[in-house]
Amino acid sequence: MRKRKSNIFRGVDWPLIIIYLLFVFLGWLSIYAATFSETEFEVFDLTTKYGKQMIWILLSFVIIIIILAIDKKFYEQFSGIFYLVSMLSLAGLFVFGNNINGATSWYSFGSFGIQPSEFAKAATALAIANYLNERNQDLKKLPNQLKAFGIIFLPALLITFQPDPGSALVYGSLILVLYQFGLPLYYLVIGFLALALFVVTLFFGFLNTLIIASILISVLLGYLIYKNKKYLRHNWLRFALIYLVTGVFIISVDYVFNNVFEQRHRDRFNILLGKDVDDQGIGYNTAQSVITIGSGGLKGKGFLQGDRTQGDFVPEQQTDYIFSTVGEEWGFLGSSFVILLFLVFLIRLLFIADRQKSIFSKVFSYATVAIFFFHFTINIGMVIGLLPTIGIPLPFFSYGGSSLWGFTVLLFILIRLDADRVYEW
Repeated sequence: MRKRKSNIFRGVDWPLIIIYLLFVFLGWLSIYAATFSETEFEVFDLTTKYGKQMIWILLSFVIIIIILAIDKKFYEQFSGIFYLVSMLSLAGLFVFGNNINGATSWYSFGSFGIQPSEFAKAATALAIANYLNERNQDLKKLPNQLKAFGIIFLPALLITFQPDPGSALVYGSLILVLYQFGLPLYYLVIGFLALALFVVTLFFGFLNTLIIASILISVLLGYLIYKNKKYLRHNWLRFALIYLVTGVFIISVDYVFNNVFEQRHRDRFNILLGKDVDDQGIGYNTAQSVITIGSGGLKGKGFLQGDRTQGDFVPEQQTDYIFSTVGEEWGFLGSSFVILLFLVFLIRLLFIADRQKSIFSKVFSYATVAIFFFHFTINIGMVIGLLPTIGIPLPFFSYGGSSLWGFTVLLFILIRLDADRVYEW
């Protein structure tokens, strides 16, 4: 490996950095609009959310300098330490954490708070990249699969018990990364079938779903027997197991939904499936968000002219529902611009992931793409009412220092790894 030049900005991907700066700027404007209540413009007023966000933005530039100043090998060699510290910080919440909005997800320091789950994403991405990089792990072997799943699902499990299932779901997106490196496709098929079966069971009830699933499996079996009359003789145990596992799963859905999910989660699923209409209760945020976005029309009402935003019609609009501010003040055109910018951002990330030379850099890059794609898709879908509210931020837009710093760390480690690729043989 050749020695890297001392200029920390040499080789960095400037298109990504420019998009990052644009995201941060637009995000701060949206937070300012969503929380503005006074006539005076005080950028650094720490009694306001936009003032705090500006401080976090400035400190994020310090984080960027530190990340870019560190050589790529540091992230490889200490990825295990990062992961261990991250898991300890998540576990420590059960003892020292502060409960906010029903979840013990924060360490509080005066008027500021740190949410470890936001930083655990980058640590987990580094850990899985390092694991697959070591001796080029073969993911077709079950022991290697289980180890990779363990790295991904340990933080998800700790976060679920906080409870913060929305943040935990993000880690599931990392499973998609494993398919780029040899994980058998049937895991993905089984996962999607299980998710579909879960939703269908909630909608039709376990008895009706059990009957429907039995018919479909029987039709499949009949077709296979028709194509090969000896099929059942050699595969009866496999199909018996499919019947059993499917039946147990369908029956367990009702138990999990009513005994594991909290009432707020059950309400959100029922609203999404059309079983309940609750525009004044748990569905209030989503209903108001949809109305607020629609009120912006084609061109929007203008910066600080959104009467619904200024009237606080959408509770906590500066966090998970920040896109409703974009929709009202910037209209369809402004919203489309933000969405297109995110798409360009994701495409650029994919391009960078494809050009990496080392397994470590490639895995981490794809993990970064998966995390950003999940956040963007779920948040926008949630705000416009297509998906249930699960409480995850829109990258670089939603209010919060932990969210901003977590995404900044994730992105700029990727930029550092990409800059160093030219010095690899």
